[in-house]
Amino acid sequence: MDAHSEPAGRTAVPPSQIRGWRGTAACRVVGITYRQLDYWARTGLVEPSIRRASGSGSNRLYSFRDIIVLKVIKRLLDAGVSLQNIRKAVVALRSRGVKDLAEITLMSDGSTVYECRSAGEVIDLLRGGQGVFGIAVRTTVTEVMGRLATLPGEAPVKAPTQLYGPERVEERHRAGVPARRRGVS
Repeated sequence: MDAHSEPAGRTAVPPSQIRGWRGTAACRVVGITYRQLDYWARTGLVEPSIRRASGSGSNRLYSFRDIIVLKVIKRLLDAGVSLQNIRKAVVALRSRGVKDLAEITLMSDGSTVYECRSAGEVIDLLRGGQGVFGIAVRTTVTEVMGRLATLPGEAPVKAPTQLYGPERVEERHRAGVPARRRGVS
């Protein structure tokens, strides 16, 4: 997830024209603390792609794409995904060759992270890229409606409203109650 690389079809922007934002601005936009940002940079989760820290007092510069990655991580944290699982998902995405998070869709149920490539292809990033079976219900509804339209339908059969008449219900009830409870000796 190199936030500095360009997606296919776009030309690279010369380094002199790339705009960067300091860590404090990135924190404000993303909604994280500077301590979080610093930790994520030092541990390699999201390193600034324009300028890394080069000692005490130096300022990191984050690109627009870096800030997008930071915001995605923040949203996953807000959804309940642990930082450990986010790291695993990031590693999985990197190993799958994903260079730009802006080009993919991520989903989460709060415990795992999925990469959604299409309505039918969802990848569980925390289980080694295991494919998850997806069903596009709207497509299924359309398909079934189309097929049923070519077949003859039948009118529903009226279901009985009562299986037994009132007298049979009382008779069956008494038969199931022991004689001593009914007052018979």
